[in-house]
Amino acid sequence: MSDAPDLDALEETARAALAAAGDAAAVEDWRVGWLGRKGRLTGVLRGVRELPAERRPAVGAGANRLKLALQEAHGERLAALREARADEGAAIDVTLPGRQPPQGTLHPITITRRMMERTFRDMGFDVVEGPDVELETYNFDRLRIPADHPAREMWDTIWIADEDAGPRKLLRTHTSPMQIRYLERREPPIRVIVPGTCYRYEAVDATHEWMLSQFEGLVIDEGLSFAHLKGTLESFVQRLFGSEIETRFRCDYFPFVEPGAELAIRWQGDWLEVLGCGMVHREIIEQAGLDSRRYTGFAFGIGVERVAMLRYGVTDIRAFYANDLRFLERFRGSDGSA
Repeated sequence: MSDAPDLDALEETARAALAAAGDAAAVEDWRVGWLGRKGRLTGVLRGVRELPAERRPAVGAGANRLKLALQEAHGERLAALREARADEGAAIDVTLPGRQPPQGTLHPITITRRMMERTFRDMGFDVVEGPDVELETYNFDRLRIPADHPAREMWDTIWIADEDAGPRKLLRTHTSPMQIRYLERREPPIRVIVPGTCYRYEAVDATHEWMLSQFEGLVIDEGLSFAHLKGTLESFVQRLFGSEIETRFRCDYFPFVEPGAELAIRWQGDWLEVLGCGMVHREIIEQAGLDSRRYTGFAFGIGVERVAMLRYGVTDIRAFYANDLRFLERFRGSDGSA
């Protein structure tokens, strides 16, 4: 190119063509024809190198100013078309590119629960859920906790007022009632986990909440022993906290298991209890119509919040339910994989 382009004439021509573009598609054609990789103005910019050296700075600067001006005019033309379409009752321009709305994030308790579910599913467990509003007979009586038993003091119960004279109802204090409900409907072999929310009338502090998430497990089959319980739960905590985690079982009391135990892990130099467990009491098996000489089983209960606090380094359980978006944003991108 030996002659410098007439930038004023180019601008006049470009603006006239843009004004004649009557819809978004035509405006896009104009943009490609003038500002695209093979557009007219792009050709002018590429041709600056062929001009005499003394002309290049002025023409190059003018061409760049024209490019910015045409880009601004292009945006203004699109805005004018959108406004005109809105005035005509078409509030949405379907020719515009789609925009993905902001995505939320899973709650850390949901993430932990899904991870725990996946771990037990991989071991062959089924997953079922029970009712939050439970009958007294399932929550206590059929778990060997009658009304006059001191073990009821272990659970600070929230009773539901009911004018009917029927069975008393309550917000379940643990997920163990589903053991009885499941045994009523299924025959061994049984291998099931029961995630759910539990409720207890107790003071809230850094380590206690009145509402908590729990994971119940039940296994019934022939020939099961405490060794099967130990192997299953050790595999579970190793999946959660790493294969090098140290575990310890100590005696504990739960009315519906015998013997009962707690499982603790060595965490940052201290032993921390993570779950309660034990062999299903023979009375529980017999009241389900099974022969306790033939069938044995084990059960366990795990607090989901406790696992989440350890895995994510949360020191105050109240943070999970404070609805602080800054806290919840820390878990964006997590999917619950173990």
